Amino acid sequence: MSVPDARLRQISARFAELEARLASGQLEGKDFVAASRDFSELEPVARLAEEVMAMRAELASLAELDDPEMRELAEEEIERLKSELPEAEHRLSIAMLPRDSADSRSAMLEIRAGTGGDEAALFAGDLYRMYERFAAEQGWRVEPVSMSPSEVGGFKEVVAQVTGNGVFAKLKFESGVHRVQRVPVTESGGRIHTSAATVAVLPEPDEVDVQIEDKDLKIDVYRASGAGGQHVNTTDSAVRITHLPTNTVVTCQDGRSQHKNKEKAMQVLRARLFEAQREAVQGEEAAARKAMVGSGDRSERIRTYNFPQGRVTDHRINLTLHRLPEILEGPGLSELVDALIAEDQAKRLAALGE
Repeated sequence: MSVPDARLRQISARFAELEARLASGQLEGKDFVAASRDFSELEPVARLAEEVMAMRAELASLAELDDPEMRELAEEEIERLKSELPEAEHRLSIAMLPRDSADSRSAMLEIRAGTGGDEAALFAGDLYRMYERFAAEQGWRVEPVSMSPSEVGGFKEVVAQVTGNGVFAKLKFESGVHRVQRVPVTESGGRIHTSAATVAVLPEPDEVDVQIEDKDLKIDVYRASGAGGQHVNTTDSAVRITHLPTNTVVTCQDGRSQHKNKEKAMQVLRARLFEAQREAVQGEEAAARKAMVGSGDRSERIRTYNFPQGRVTDHRINLTLHRLPEILEGPGLSELVDALIAEDQAKRLAALGE
């Protein structure tokens, strides 16, 4: 999709205006924060717009050369520009796509064992470690909020806060049902079992995004259970918060401090309520044109991890990679994430052209 020159000039003018306002030193407080955010979001678009305008201007200038000798010398440069300009215009079109306002945010990662009993819990643990390693590669921080270990290892449920730049943008397509096919260690007959775990990735809201009244909360404290060191079962440090209007229940028992656990539980509660608000706002639009990469519905099977064949298949984009160990180790997940983001961008670009 080729962006008109007039639109490129508008982008350039808006960027110059923001740059001048920030440099003036006259902005303070909320105005400065808002202008800084707008500047950082517009900067990559403006740089690409300048690049495209410069290439178009140079191409037009070279095409107007009358001198046959100079024209011959310019032919090579014209061919280079003609081959490079479409790629630059495509990068610009992608940069100009409407962004999900939550893309730059940190996120809450929730993984729950599904069908498959002990094997499902082990798989939930595998997924959690995969995301931990992937996060480390991205320079993000993962902090457990609540863990419910299973007796054989892995987790019945684990909730963690993933903090960093652009966490939600990269992880949002991980929401859904992940299926594993492998021979459990407890299987003496060598039969392949199919188990599943559910992943939910929720953007972390600011406090201003979700207003929670104290009167709407029921807070219970109790003794933490499971592994956790010598302090477990000696103090009532675990916290359960119930949001009465929506009957949303959040628990946190990972820390030894009741105050810290309450703080983390409130962060999870805000994330869940914020996601419910987002779904309500986006519901009609999402129903009208469901993205090819899926709705993010947690009941939707999105990916299969097949151990006997060493492959991972993402069913939304029909992509199969025979690199299962590398993907579960974290580094290989980037290829899947990038493919999902590219598919989403292509779908939205096509929708703009309709």
